[in-house]
Amino acid sequence: MKTFFTRTASALVFVAVMLGGILWADYTFFLLFFLIGCLALQEYFKLLRLIDTDYAAISSWHKWGITIAGAAIILTFTGKNFEIGHIATGLIGWWITVIFLLILPLGDVLLSKDFSLKNIGYSAIGLLYVIIPFGLLIHIRLNAINIHYTANDVGTAPGWLIPLLLLIFIWINDTMAYIVGSLIGRTPFFPAISPKKTMEGSVGGMILAVATAGIYGYFWGQQYLALQHWLALAGIAAIFGTIGDLIESKLKRMAGVKDSGRIMPGHGGFLDRFDSLLLAAPFAWIYVQFFMMA
Repeated sequence: MKTFFTRTASALVFVAVMLGGILWADYTFFLLFFLIGCLALQEYFKLLRLIDTDYAAISSWHKWGITIAGAAIILTFTGKNFEIGHIATGLIGWWITVIFLLILPLGDVLLSKDFSLKNIGYSAIGLLYVIIPFGLLIHIRLNAINIHYTANDVGTAPGWLIPLLLLIFIWINDTMAYIVGSLIGRTPFFPAISPKKTMEGSVGGMILAVATAGIYGYFWGQQYLALQHWLALAGIAAIFGTIGDLIESKLKRMAGVKDSGRIMPGHGGFLDRFDSLLLAAPFAWIYVQFFMMA
């Protein structure tokens, strides 16, 4: 019972913080996912140190250098939307990123006892896997005015709509997959990675997520988003969100841990909470750029 109340309380706090950050303003949206991205990157480092002990030997210079580079990369996605001393934060982010990515290998050669290109590769993958998706999500939010939300209008919906819908569709997919899997799940779905997932549950969750989006979009949502966008974004969230969950499960299995972190009592870490979003966000960004941008 104590565990139930702990999980419920932490979930309510999590939802409140997420909704506040997403809905309040552009800068709160940026700050929210900036912090999530940087902290999730630290959890990725922790998993890598457990997977490959060679990575545990990286210098403090490498660890904090790649963290600063990751933070700077997220900053680049703000473009000209924010300024510090009349200088666009996106430009500041670009300069910091370039400087650190250039001098980081040099510092590694000079400061590390055992210089390893493999470790640099691990860190680079971390930037692609963890940092870029959150940056792309911020880019969608801050460039919402150029998005075709409906057939005839541009920028008629709030900028937070698409990122929030991705999170909602991922949640619906996960919830429906759990329910369907519990009721009729028989066939294991990648048992070596996630033994509890079933094919019936995964497919059922995807179908019900898209169906829910389609029904809501058809009857109530077309004033905000064209029906095909409801369906496409739900499909992206369901399909790529499921793959993203499997990828993180594989990393945790390789590391021999149940959760990536303990930031949320009873719910794990940031990677656990946003593993689906890490893969769904880039594909949603591609969809927005090719099919929704003015």
